[in-house]
Amino acid sequence: MLRSFNEVMEKAKSTGKTVLSVAVAQDKDVLLAVKAAAEWGLAKAVLVGDETKIRPLLVETEMTHDVTVIHETDDDAAALRAVELVRNGEAQVLVKGLINSSNFLRAVLHPEKGLRSGKMLSHLMAFEIPGEPKLLFHTDGGMNVAPGLEEKKQIMISALEALRAMGIAKPNVAILTANEQVNPKIPATVDAQALATMAAAGETPPCVAEGPIAMDVASSKEAAKHKGIQSQIAGEVDLFLMPAIEAGNLVGKALIHYAKAKNAGLILGATHPIVMVSRSDEASAKLHSIALACLISGGHEAEAGK
Repeated sequence: MLRSFNEVMEKAKSTGKTVLSVAVAQDKDVLLAVKAAAEWGLAKAVLVGDETKIRPLLVETEMTHDVTVIHETDDDAAALRAVELVRNGEAQVLVKGLINSSNFLRAVLHPEKGLRSGKMLSHLMAFEIPGEPKLLFHTDGGMNVAPGLEEKKQIMISALEALRAMGIAKPNVAILTANEQVNPKIPATVDAQALATMAAAGETPPCVAEGPIAMDVASSKEAAKHKGIQSQIAGEVDLFLMPAIEAGNLVGKALIHYAKAKNAGLILGATHPIVMVSRSDEASAKLHSIALACLISGGHEAEAGK
């Protein structure tokens, strides 16, 4: 398990420096995160964008670490160039800069030059919650609005592959619903049962998956005992699979704002990890997201080398 984001950064650092490709890099907040990643020894960066805007920001942010700047004034062309660097093996992680998300993703999904893997894209969040002994992971609260059973399976597989690359070999997975009863009138419960059955049959990467399961039972052994539910994972969950985007979004924002959780987020499903942070995210969230991406990238390379 991973106990904290500091542990993530230390572990990512041990895999060697990752090269970040930053699309439309004339963004002070992103450059501060890139600088912090360099100071931690996690990564070095290739900055693609308008050099006349990037260079003054490097001075303003007091960037003393070596960076490469590729001059491209057109945002869409810059995004595509940044994607190509990753595709060609010149970088291992793609980072969104000062560009609209839809334009950024259009470059990611470019049919010839993009990072398509044949999988759907999905979002993985990690939370360091005060009082909890380890990081908790949620998917998908940021990309897919109303996934069906097959989409949920793909989301689950992508998240499990990412956790495995982080060193969590057999995660406990809670397939969340409003309660533990399978009810045809509540499609999420039917999907949850099917997903748990698939996982038990080995149709996903190794995990211990239970569903349908409500958040209180997933989060607390005492709640499971009180409700008379036998569970292998209650109070020990690594990955929470959300029934729909609203659930993931609401739970995540509640943890950040009310529980004061630290957080990080990544896009999975492409050939390489993608950091697509919001301008409203704190600097620490951007750094943690880059650290997670570096760790996953290093973990995938270690798996491939076995």
